[in-house]
Amino acid sequence: MLTQQSITLRALSKADKKQLAVLLNNKKVVANLRDLIPFPYTENDAVFFINHKKDENPLMTFAIEYEKKFAGVIALVAQNDVYHKSAEVGYWLGEPFWNKGIITVAVNLITGYGFNQLSLRRIFAGVFEYNLPSMKALEKNGYKKEGIFEKSIFKNGQLWDEHRYAIVK
Repeated sequence: MLTQQSITLRALSKADKKQLAVLLNNKKVVANLRDLIPFPYTENDAVFFINHKKDENPLMTFAIEYEKKFAGVIALVAQNDVYHKSAEVGYWLGEPFWNKGIITVAVNLITGYGFNQLSLRRIFAGVFEYNLPSMKALEKNGYKKEGIFEKSIFKNGQLWDEHRYAIVK
């Protein structure tokens, strides 16, 4: 468990399934995520996801709690082969929790975890061009924009740029 201010990162639990489904069954949230997230999102999808992540060792996927309420998910995705000292960070937050600085703190917590507990040397994130709050959260945590992959994302019937951010220990 990682805690800072009123934000805690902890393992997902079966008790999260209802709130996970409610928060992720929102087009505004899913608009910022990769298409592997189904929409509409059901409690069965939540159970599948929680069960899929329950045996992670080391723990890489965390529930984000704000004031003891499930608010979203943040995860590190380990890279392979010559990239094995790197991970991609991904996250989402339910709409009722937007604009409270939660993701900025969650990114800070998981970045420290990645560097200090997992011995990572580099953590990166790809952000859709219209997700300015995500870009700001990364920048506040010392992530630097490495580049823009022009028209590399096809989401909701349109091509978008991906902004790639990274931080190196």
